[in-house]
Amino acid sequence: MRRDTLSHKKDTDYLAISTRVHAMENRMLSRERMDRMIDAKDDGEALKVLSECGYGGEGLTLSNVEAALAAAGQETFRDLLSSVPDPKVVQVFQLRYDYHNAKALVKAQAVGKDARHLLMSGGRYAPQKLAECFEKEDGRDLSPVFRAALEQARDTLAATRDPQLSDLVLDRACYQEMAQLAKETGSRFLEGYVALSVDVANLRAAVRVARMGKGSEFLTQVLLPGGNVSPRTLASARGEDLTALFQAGALAQAAQLGAAATQDRGHSLTAFERECDNALKHYVAGARRVPFGEQAVIGYLYAKEAELTAIRTILAGRRAGLDGALIRERLRECYV
Repeated sequence: MRRDTLSHKKDTDYLAISTRVHAMENRMLSRERMDRMIDAKDDGEALKVLSECGYGGEGLTLSNVEAALAAAGQETFRDLLSSVPDPKVVQVFQLRYDYHNAKALVKAQAVGKDARHLLMSGGRYAPQKLAECFEKEDGRDLSPVFRAALEQARDTLAATRDPQLSDLVLDRACYQEMAQLAKETGSRFLEGYVALSVDVANLRAAVRVARMGKGSEFLTQVLLPGGNVSPRTLASARGEDLTALFQAGALAQAAQLGAAATQDRGHSLTAFERECDNALKHYVAGARRVPFGEQAVIGYLYAKEAELTAIRTILAGRRAGLDGALIRERLRECYV
């Protein structure tokens, strides 16, 4: 019986939820189902595939599909939060919604606007409650890291008038809190996922900064700590050095494409961006080989978010009248 993966929970504590998660994976959007959506003769036929996956039932239409997708994402979090032995495993994936909302609130307040219509559900804090806490400057119910980041981002934007800098404050805090929660669970698998997520963010930043022609001083400001490649090492490297820096890890292929893109600024970043996402998918796909444990929940949470993104990509491509091949080019690899 393994006891070293979670500080306070054993893998057997996850037996019931792992079994249920593996069963739920069978209803997910497979590559075959994606192809059926892309090639569907009309929108009704495309939406029928989503109904088979549990979205919205027979009443699903183009006018309510986004609401159905948002509701499904919220229900996934609610379901797993009530089922997992350690809710922090789920909260790691909720953080991006909280920090998205924080960015919207900070920037809207700076220009005297109401940001409520921009807020997303799915985070630890209900959008309405978070907006009220922010407006009243009452962060007692917020996590210490999140509360401090909100205050710092607001002060940074007020002092500099630069929304990029306030966003960076929140991005740093988001990954810091992800790492903190992952460490508190004791899950090396989850800690590895967070570290790889930092590497992905930093590699993307390095490629974009190189293509902008800006130097290491600027790059140092935007790189995040906590990855497998240190910010100092990455900031001192040239664009063509990226392949060597990441050649031994999950981002080897992405780094190679990124290095090529830094040498040719007219080079499309589509393949590079796709490989960055695929690296994360390959990492979490290892969860499917684990019969029970927190890995199954982590893999499913990642896969569910990727599925929602794929559905939106397909539907947006169909609305724009894109060729099926072009839509497929924009999709990432399937988890199932």
